[in-house]
Amino acid sequence: MMRDLHHQGLNISQIARETGYHRNTVRKYLTSQTMPAPVPRRPRPSKLDAYKGYIQDRIADYPLTATRIFREIQEMGFDGSYTIVKDYIRTIRPQVPLQAVLRFETKPGVQAQVDWSECNHLNIDGRQKRLYCFNMILGYSRMRYAVFTLSTDTYTLIQCHLNAFEYFGGYTEEILYDNIKTVILKRALRASDHQWNPKFEDFFSQYGFIPRLCKPYCPQTKGKIENTVGYIKRDFLLGGTFSSLDDMNRQLLQWCNRVNATPHGTTNEIPFDHLHQENLKPLRGVSSRIRSQGDMDRFMRPGVHFYPARICTLLHRHRQNT
Repeated sequence: MMRDLHHQGLNISQIARETGYHRNTVRKYLTSQTMPAPVPRRPRPSKLDAYKGYIQDRIADYPLTATRIFREIQEMGFDGSYTIVKDYIRTIRPQVPLQAVLRFETKPGVQAQVDWSECNHLNIDGRQKRLYCFNMILGYSRMRYAVFTLSTDTYTLIQCHLNAFEYFGGYTEEILYDNIKTVILKRALRASDHQWNPKFEDFFSQYGFIPRLCKPYCPQTKGKIENTVGYIKRDFLLGGTFSSLDDMNRQLLQWCNRVNATPHGTTNEIPFDHLHQENLKPLRGVSSRIRSQGDMDRFMRPGVHFYPARICTLLHRHRQNT
């Protein structure tokens, strides 16, 4: 390069300014057969530099997702792209080898998946309480709904279904479950021979959806909801602060609204945009038989019966902003 510049008529001082080398170095290598090692360039400053210390501390404390970190530093004033954050976190987070898993897709309105996750003991209202999280996801659109509860009994399960149906504006033809006693008492080889929990059987019979059971010890059967459960723990619970159970559910609802308006990691599609394609079954009232078997009014206690805003309003606002 120096010789090329010299052949172009540049003198030693001009070559030194062009290449960044000292004039003596240029003079030396113009008369030698070798070239000097390239001068290392200083890295260009990044918008992320001021936040790298914060990111490293957060990742060291919790295995937070890149989207969670991105939201947090946006609130601190970061105006760069999500890609910069994601790429940087990839360099500082230990990599876990991934196993290939066959993915099954469902048609619109056909299936939803449900699961409970246990949140251990959390400090709620000044007391240590064991909390549970009800999760439902629509298989086609990937719309999610979740709510924290103090129990996983059958009545709580039914009320959580009603809350989810209201949030989505309807329900699918079938719903996939684990082999839990609040749903199934005894599993048989043929579905027609299953012994369902009587209270839950009254519920799904009235609403007309078909309960399906996943294969025992095979979580891949419910891959969509399994991923949602893990995502809530990583992206919502870890590092979060909550003043009460109601506060947790308010924040969780906001989280659901946000992720449902964000491209899904698997489909790269926005769940809100595909909700109308689900053609969900319309809502119905709860039968007097179900009400008489357990006082449904008790679901009004904080953290169990949490009515979200109507999904049509949220969808309308989302489309106005896009």
